[in-house]
Amino acid sequence: MGFETMGKPEIKLDRSDVQRAFWLWTFFSHANYNYERLQGTAFAQSMTPIIRKLYHTPEEIKAALKRHLVFFNTEPNVGGVIHGAVIAMEEQRANGADIDDDAINGVKTGLMGPLAGVGDTISQGTITPILLSVGISLAAAGNWIGAPLYFVLEVGIMLSLAYFFWMQGYDRGREGVTGLLRSGLLDRVVLGAGVLGNVVLGALTAQFVHLYVTLQLTIDESQFELYKLLGSILPGLLPLLFTLMTWWLLARKRVSPIWLLVIYVVVAMVGAFPFWGDQACPSILNPFFQPDYCVPAPPAA
Repeated sequence: MGFETMGKPEIKLDRSDVQRAFWLWTFFSHANYNYERLQGTAFAQSMTPIIRKLYHTPEEIKAALKRHLVFFNTEPNVGGVIHGAVIAMEEQRANGADIDDDAINGVKTGLMGPLAGVGDTISQGTITPILLSVGISLAAAGNWIGAPLYFVLEVGIMLSLAYFFWMQGYDRGREGVTGLLRSGLLDRVVLGAGVLGNVVLGALTAQFVHLYVTLQLTIDESQFELYKLLGSILPGLLPLLFTLMTWWLLARKRVSPIWLLVIYVVVAMVGAFPFWGDQACPSILNPFFQPDYCVPAPPAA
C-alpha cells in the first residue's frame, strides 16, 4: 500500500532504519530513566533514525520529537511491539495518512500497561528463573560453564525475543497488535508462562533451600531429631514452609525485602554459632558445623 501526497513520492523506511531504532532502544531504554517520564526520553531517542528518514523540515522534526517525549513505561523486550507499531504509524502519517498525535500517543499509552504485564511474566517470571536454575545447578556441581552459559542464553534469548516483537509490531501495525490483544492469545501465553514459572521456582526451592533444625523430641526415653523426623515423613517440608512464609511476608508487604534479607542473615549467623544447649554442639541451625572445640580430644596415650 502506498501513498502519493501532493505529487511527492512515497517515503519508505528501509529495514536498516527499523533495526537502528531497535538497537538504540535495546541499549538505552533505561539510560535516562526518571520519575517524570520514565522511558519517555529513551523512546524519543530510539525514534531518531525514523524521524530523520520521514521528516525533513525543522518544524516537523521538532513536532515528532515532542510527540515521543511524553510519559512512557513498559517491559523493554516484549514491549518493543509498541515501538514497531508506532514506527509503522509514523511511516503512514509521513505519507499522508490521517493519523494525528493523539492516535499515536493513544496506542502507546493503551498498550504499554498490558504488554508490560505480559513481558514481565515471560522474561522475569519464566525465562530468567529457568536459565538461572540451569546455570546455578551447573555452578553448584563445580562446573565452570554455569555462569557463562547463563549469560549467553539470557542475552541470546532476550535479544531474539525483543527483535521478534519489535519487527512484528512494525509488520502488523496498530491494527495487528490490537487484534492480537483482543484475540486472547497473549492472555493464554501469560497464564502458561505463570504456571511454568511457578513450577520452576518450586523446583529451585526444593533443590537450593535448606533448613536444618537440631531440636530433638523425647518420646518414651527415645530421642528423635526433628528435621530428620519431618524429612522421613514429608521430605522438604521445612524448606517449603520457610519459602511460603517468605512469600507471605513479601506479598502482604509486612516486611521490606531488604529488612527481610538482613533478618535472615542475622538469624543464620547466630544460629550457626554453636552456643545453644548444654553441649552447644552442633549448632541449632547447622548440624554439620563442628568447630575444633566440639570434637572430643583423643585419649592420652
